[in-house]
Amino acid sequence: MITGYTRNYRLRDALQLFDEMPVRDVVAWNSMIKGCVDCGEFVMARELFDRMPERNVVSSTTMVNGYMKLGKVEVAEELFREMAFRDVAAWNAMIHGYFVNGKVDEAMKVFEEMPSKNVISWTAMISGLDQNGRSFDAFRLFKRMIGNRIEPTASTFSCLITACVNVMVVELATQFHGRIVKLGYIWDEFVASSLITLYANCKRLDDSHRVFSEKVHDSVVVWTSLLTGYSLNSMHDNALAVFRDMTKLGISPNESSFTSALNSCCDMVSLDRGRVIHGNAIKRGFEASGFVGNSLVTLYSKCGNIQEAVKSFEGIKAKNLVSWNSIIVGCGHHGSSMWALIFFARMVRFEVEPDEISLTGLLHCASHSGMFLKGRGIFMYFLKNMPIKVNLQHYACMVDIICRSGSLEEAEDFIKNMPIKPNSLVLLELLSACRVHSNIEIAERVSKKILLLDPQFTAAYTLLSNLYASAGRWDDVSRIRSEMIRRNITKQGGHSWIDKGGEKLARLWTKARNSSDYCGNGLIRNHLLSPDLVLMTVTCRRCSFSRDCWQNCHGFDIYNSAALVHIIIFGSEQNERIKIENPALEPYPVGAFVLLSSVT
Repeated sequence: MITGYTRNYRLRDALQLFDEMPVRDVVAWNSMIKGCVDCGEFVMARELFDRMPERNVVSSTTMVNGYMKLGKVEVAEELFREMAFRDVAAWNAMIHGYFVNGKVDEAMKVFEEMPSKNVISWTAMISGLDQNGRSFDAFRLFKRMIGNRIEPTASTFSCLITACVNVMVVELATQFHGRIVKLGYIWDEFVASSLITLYANCKRLDDSHRVFSEKVHDSVVVWTSLLTGYSLNSMHDNALAVFRDMTKLGISPNESSFTSALNSCCDMVSLDRGRVIHGNAIKRGFEASGFVGNSLVTLYSKCGNIQEAVKSFEGIKAKNLVSWNSIIVGCGHHGSSMWALIFFARMVRFEVEPDEISLTGLLHCASHSGMFLKGRGIFMYFLKNMPIKVNLQHYACMVDIICRSGSLEEAEDFIKNMPIKPNSLVLLELLSACRVHSNIEIAERVSKKILLLDPQFTAAYTLLSNLYASAGRWDDVSRIRSEMIRRNITKQGGHSWIDKGGEKLARLWTKARNSSDYCGNGLIRNHLLSPDLVLMTVTCRRCSFSRDCWQNCHGFDIYNSAALVHIIIFGSEQNERIKIENPALEPYPVGAFVLLSSVT
């Protein structure tokens, strides 16, 4: 009963039952002490330990574990030295405690001094070395373990596979995999989970699925490993299919399952599927969880619903730094600058120390909301009062703020006086502003600095060429483009996709890839999405998209087409959707996405 109470953190009930016991043996005392340690009541645990009429090795080992967990290594060492008898568990407790507190050399010394070692001792050493960044020492220790004829357990192999994941040595991991199969440990859920994670991190998703398919797993740990593996490798449809299958089979998702599934929805910008998973999380009581709540905030803010993002944020019971950063950055992306500042003020009031991401989010928000003085004030506040290292990304945001206020000369002086050397991205902010304000003089100086840092930096060539073109300096435009050809520098084409009913149909490139993409008057690319759905990109500069151009590029006469054709133009600036009744006669804006949907 005492153990049951303490496992459910009902320490008061456990103490009451302990006090009511007419006779308390050493087992009862040990159970009560362990319960206090597990519930974080170390002072009470020490009081009970001192009151014990008779102690054994379990009593002392429990206290050693408690002190190591608390970080009081010296007290644990003193208690260990005072023990009249030390069994293997006591030695293992010291090894584990040293590793938890980062004292690797002390742990190795204790291990070598042990009079006898069991498989738990070896496994604790392998795990501890890996967790402290010495994975290759862990592999060498395993080799020594095999030499001493100690038979590894499933836990040993799970630790070894995790070490392989950390240092990405897939060749060694496949050897461990073979030994795991030989010994029959492939059925262990933690071993299977570690192998799935290993192959997923090495981009070998087929092998991950093969390990998963070895048996029908009923462990949420294994299912979540596969789900997370797909999500981290951007195979989001597969990840959501795994999530759907596990719920159909009656396997209750855990916090990590929901987090990975929501992250996939976020990367796909799939709000509908995210809502379904959100509803599932509410049914299972995970909506107030920190990890799930943070994913919900990111999902809703990225999908354009900042109100739901704020609602999800407020529903998180224990808000951490990631929670505050997520809502601040989300508000910044939506131009809700006042909300972002209010959340930051609350964050400071709750004594949550901001980090580099907090500053980036606030500066981005100030920049895009026109709050230039507020942005300068935030930057100086962090610079003087916050113990964070201001990095190049923050300086780039400050350059953007200064440039948006129209002070290009001040921005140039700011870059010159930076305490760290500016990179090409910081300079690019100023060059972009020069393009907006048509300041060729500063642009030429900045572009030279960028190309000295990175001669292959495409954006610098493009911005400078466009700036010359807007000023009518066509000789300079030709010189820049000739230089790009000479250096074999090409501008990467943009891409997008269409989500039809929750299904991503295709990836759409806005740049030609071969000669067949060109027409005589410009550049048009034709994308066949389905038999009745076509998307093309118009970049003609010398003609409005005429009927002849249509026929030449698409191979059919619009007037003789058996189906009616609806065309929607997605405007490049305001994302307007304009329906054209007679597409063959209407001019199209340069750079427009044109969606053709034939209907009967």
